[in-house]
Amino acid sequence: METKTIALPKLNRLSPSLESTAIKLMEEAGELGAAIGKFRGLNGERIDLNNREVSRTIGRELLDVAQTAITMMFVLEEQHHIDIDSLLAEHVDKLIKKGYLSPIFPDTAQELLIDSLQAKG
Repeated sequence: METKTIALPKLNRLSPSLESTAIKLMEEAGELGAAIGKFRGLNGERIDLNNREVSRTIGRELLDVAQTAITMMFVLEEQHHIDIDSLLAEHVDKLIKKGYLSPIFPDTAQELLIDSLQAKG
């Protein structure tokens, strides 16, 4: 099973709440969508960037979304006592049940993924 592991820092100069982080997440997702639309010419503007520059801009916006999602995970863990690791296991199980992910061994797919992610992190 192929994975993409990302380790982003806890932002230590902010005091985010669940609500403020949710709003920021929506803002960042909107910026990602705008970048995709604008740089793909969906708004009718002429594009003066090459495909690599466009893709890098989209990647930067995607990382902003990821950073904000990670920040929300810290908020959930620290302020609401949610175990993100156990939710990750549930998430992988959901992906398997929906048919989005083919496990190597159906009974242990989520354990394999979590072990893989923890070993890389």
